[in-house]
Amino acid sequence: MSYEKILLVEDEIGIRVTLADRLRSEGYEVETAEDGEQGLELARQGGFDLFLFDIMMPKKNGLDLCRDIRQLGIATPVIMLTAKGQTIDKVIGLKLGADDYLTKPFDMLELLARVEALLRRSANTLGSGIAVREFGDVRLDPRRTEVTRAGKTLTLSAKEYQLLLYFTQHPDITLSREVLLREVWGYEAMPTTRTVDVHVAWLRQKIEDNPQKPRWITTIHGMGYRFGPQ
Repeated sequence: MSYEKILLVEDEIGIRVTLADRLRSEGYEVETAEDGEQGLELARQGGFDLFLFDIMMPKKNGLDLCRDIRQLGIATPVIMLTAKGQTIDKVIGLKLGADDYLTKPFDMLELLARVEALLRRSANTLGSGIAVREFGDVRLDPRRTEVTRAGKTLTLSAKEYQLLLYFTQHPDITLSREVLLREVWGYEAMPTTRTVDVHVAWLRQKIEDNPQKPRWITTIHGMGYRFGPQ
């Protein structure tokens, strides 16, 4: 049985009750909120292993909620629940720090599989190792799952954090996109590797002085990426 704690923020009571009951039946501890403001207050209290955020909610929508928790330095994984056809919301959600999304109506078994996979990857990487890692003016603290630059907290998604942590754990090694997908995302096979490229680009925007001429995460053409000062 699982004992991870999940925060579900969903304004539709029928969906909220159904999802919470099913997650609890699978062994998860679940807290719920009916709007984004209530969800933010609960998220700030900490102690959660995963967030499930609906996008369309009163007071504060799921996109704003995701942005706000990332700005607070909370790296807990986020799954966004989107309405059918809201492709732009999915893109915005990922840019704001979401780690995955599901389109309503979704199959409950698919949701459970996504939850389990994301929790597994998070457990394997978020707290891996206790040594603080520093490079340039960037400091990564695994104990606090926090990344700062020049003393200011960086807003990273869980996947961006996990990717950066993996890079720091494997310095001066050329890592293929396939290896990164397997080790950070848990994907054995993917039809496209753009996922890695996009997340590397987002990381460069946050940790590099000049993202167009990166010092820390460099592209090894035809092979992948390498982390280390150039």
